[in-house]
Amino acid sequence: MDRRNFIKAGVIGAAAAPLASPAIAQDVRQWKMVTAWPKNLPGPGVAAQLLADRITTLSGGRIEVKLYASGEIVPGPGVFDAVSEGTAELFHAVPAYWGSKSKGILLFGSQPFGLRADEQFSWMYHGGGQALYDEMYGRFGIKPFLCGNSGAQWGGWFRNEITSAEDLKGMKFRTTGLASEMGTKMGMAAEAMSGPAMFQALQTGALDAGEFIGPWTDSALGFQQVAKYYYWPGVGEPSSAEECGVNAEVYGNLPDDLKQVVSLACESLYNPVWTEYTTKHAASLRKMVDEDGVQVKMFPQDVIDAMGVAAGEVIDELRQDSDELVQRITESFIAYRDSVGRYMTYADGGQINARAHVMGY
Repeated sequence: MDRRNFIKAGVIGAAAAPLASPAIAQDVRQWKMVTAWPKNLPGPGVAAQLLADRITTLSGGRIEVKLYASGEIVPGPGVFDAVSEGTAELFHAVPAYWGSKSKGILLFGSQPFGLRADEQFSWMYHGGGQALYDEMYGRFGIKPFLCGNSGAQWGGWFRNEITSAEDLKGMKFRTTGLASEMGTKMGMAAEAMSGPAMFQALQTGALDAGEFIGPWTDSALGFQQVAKYYYWPGVGEPSSAEECGVNAEVYGNLPDDLKQVVSLACESLYNPVWTEYTTKHAASLRKMVDEDGVQVKMFPQDVIDAMGVAAGEVIDELRQDSDELVQRITESFIAYRDSVGRYMTYADGGQINARAHVMGY
């Protein structure tokens, strides 16, 4: 992959692409999907196009979705407002980008020391999360759906080796969401920026380190060219859900069968997107280590411990938020994490640990 293609795609001006033409037939709806990603960026850019195509196909062409990458109609950070205000019908992004709207939104995407990809889906569909998700986004005129997950994210790319939590203090670090608040409490200067901007900032030294997604997407953006230390575990984001937000009025005006089309298109992509990330992360990491000289490092235990203390402070603040909906979202997440976490110690955790120590074949 040529990382320049993604950077170029991400900075195209709004005038570069005309808006979709009016519907040809009365029963055909032509929707604009705005995304937070460069077009076809491995991982989220690919997933966004899959979703656009799936809605079009499953609707039998009654909804025609045209994807507009970051910068083609609105910049990536503007897609939430574009759909809320009716400039576009739907967006593809991640909840971690909307903390300025409400801190409660951040829990629907990722949480430090929180839910894995399968657990996140389970909370939404079986633990009451979707009702809270709908209530929160309904404040902004948006109907939300989860539609994918990157799986476990990484601790980040570092220009220099980390030996203790003290090394992180004052460090300029790219991250988003609640992981950003965790980093700030540890004394880091956390900054939010796009993947292409992160590459440039690492290259010039404007950043000391940063995390984006994981090996597949990160290698396509070229981070291995400007930072050689790749740290794990990414406890700031044990998973990161991708989402589709549809203008609530537009969604509400759909006939029931097309509402089901949109819902099932999102739901049916969650596992295929997540498992593609997992498969390609594994292959990309091996390639970066073997061919690019990337050094995979585990965070020292005192770093992980310090992250845990900071994450606890972040969650405590959410539990005491002045917005009672944020409080309810937080308590629902904690209850589900604790319940499933206890079980996973014996189930998936036990299997993974056994496999790691005794492969058997």
